[in-house]
This record gives sequence, C-alpha cells and structure tokens, in this order.
Amino acid sequence: MGDLIKSNRRSTVFVTLLALGIFLIGAGLLPLLINAQQKALERAVPILPPATTNYPGPQLALTDPESNPVSLESYRGQVILVNNWATWCPPCITEMPELEAYYTAHVTDGFVVIGIEAGDPADQVASFAKENRLTFPIWLDPQHESMGFFNNWDLPSSYVIDREGIVRYSWMGGVNQATLEQYVTPLLEAKK
Repeated sequence: MGDLIKSNRRSTVFVTLLALGIFLIGAGLLPLLINAQQKALERAVPILPPATTNYPGPQLALTDPESNPVSLESYRGQVILVNNWATWCPPCITEMPELEAYYTAHVTDGFVVIGIEAGDPADQVASFAKENRLTFPIWLDPQHESMGFFNNWDLPSSYVIDREGIVRYSWMGGVNQATLEQYVTPLLEAKK
C-alpha cells in the first residue's frame, strides 16, 4: 500500500510539473504570437488618420549623401511625401519598408518619397539606405531645416505635398502602406 501511495504521488508530481512546463512554454510564446498578430494588423489596417492641412510647402534645398544639391522645387508637379527620420529611431526604421513598398507601387503615378534624415553622417545614412534597399531619394538635413519648417521635432513625421506645392496632410509617428493607400492614392488619382 505504501508503494502505491508513493507511485501515485510521483505520478501526480510528474503530471503537475508537465502541466506547469506546458503552461510556461505557452506563456512564453503568447507575447510573440500577439506581437506577430499586431504587426499583421498594422500592415492591413490604416494606423491613424493624418491631420488635414492647407499651406504652401517649404522651399527646401539640401544635399543627398553624395553631396549633390537637391530641392523640393525640382519635384513640383508630383505628389511628394516628405518623411523626417533618423537612422537611430526605431519607429522610423519600422516604417521604412512600408514607405518603400508604397513608393515602388506608385512611382510611375507621379509620386515620390523624400526621406530627410535628421543629422546623421552621410556615410552612415548611405549605408542604412543600402542595407534597407531604399530606392526613394534620401536627403541629409544636418541643420534640421525640414523639422524647423514643419515646426515638429518628433521623429518620424510625414507630410504630403500635392502637385501644386500645397501641404495637404501631416502625420506624427509612423505610417503604413494601408494608410498611404487610403489618403495619398486619391491625390495621385486626381487630374495630373
């Protein structure tokens, strides 16, 4: 009888430890599953509506990572998304594939993303763009002129300038492809 009680206790301890182990594994995987689900939803659902604006765009003249002069004026007639960002900014890094995907899908519609990097060295910015396979124009802004014009020092931030040079939308924080499709695509489809 004593051996039977010891055997039952061992079985109970084993089953309890097994159940506890399964519970701990499940609890450890749950945050990963929730994070994966959240990322999937962010890609499929617009994030936040932009602020609607109506003022002339800036006359920005900066340089690209190769020290070539660049200006917003040379893109007049296109729909421009100015994105203020930095290589050290996690939400900026997260939104880069979304911006690239939208740019690639709409570049032939007269759309351009201008990624204005907020102060990192040119070689670091060029390396980041290459590693992340960014094909849209990247500009350097060591004096934070773009952030000063928009009076917003938070990163990332994005501004949509229509074909006539008027700032129509602004976002504080990251954007995704679904949000851009909802708000920017109608500007692209308007009479060119």
